[in-house]
Amino acid sequence: MILDVQDIHAFYGKSHILQGVSLTIREGETVTLLGRNGAGKSTTLKSIAGVVAPQRGTVKFKGVEVGTWASHRIAAAGVCFVPEHRGVFRLLSVEENLKLGARRDSPWQLTDIYRIFPRLKERRSNGGGQLSGGEQQMLAIGRALMNHPRLLMLDEPVEGLAPVIVEEIVAQLKQIRQAGIAILLVEQNLEVCTQLADRHIIIEQGRIVYEGDNAAFARDDAIKDRYLGVGVA
Repeated sequence: MILDVQDIHAFYGKSHILQGVSLTIREGETVTLLGRNGAGKSTTLKSIAGVVAPQRGTVKFKGVEVGTWASHRIAAAGVCFVPEHRGVFRLLSVEENLKLGARRDSPWQLTDIYRIFPRLKERRSNGGGQLSGGEQQMLAIGRALMNHPRLLMLDEPVEGLAPVIVEEIVAQLKQIRQAGIAILLVEQNLEVCTQLADRHIIIEQGRIVYEGDNAAFARDDAIKDRYLGVGVA
């Protein structure tokens, strides 16, 4: 078990957002966290990454309790979080952005990133602000890889992107998965989710309400309709 989250509660001010969330991820597994807007998906990722400190519960990474750690320490341990806004430095070049995340002990170096993301190699001298949305997403993922992740957490990586770019990013995530990195994915595009994930977890109003493997989820139209608002024709 690489990640073991038990009964975490998180607040924004007085708003009780996460109300006892528990989930686990095994080594090399890809898991999606699904739910409607405002259900608590992003807050769950932020709580695991230390961006939002859980008020109750435990977050164990590789058997070590990290729920009270600062976010930079959690990242250094191998939990790499790519937020929805991507965090690309617009005035730095692609290569400078990548080198910001570089660690000498990472199996992912510049040549590896450019192999998986050939668009980034083509644009390595371009500023981050000159990239398209899809290229910025690739850059954010590539920078996270250079930080030597054992667990890669992605928040809405293909939101608003053209279908051809979505296909490209899905193919790249499959390569990352094949390298043995565990992935926790928040994503609204169910086709993307079922292409990538071993398991699916649904959160509703700050609580986990469903968990199932990919095959069970794919055939359970009632669950998708009830919790995700996906109408079945």
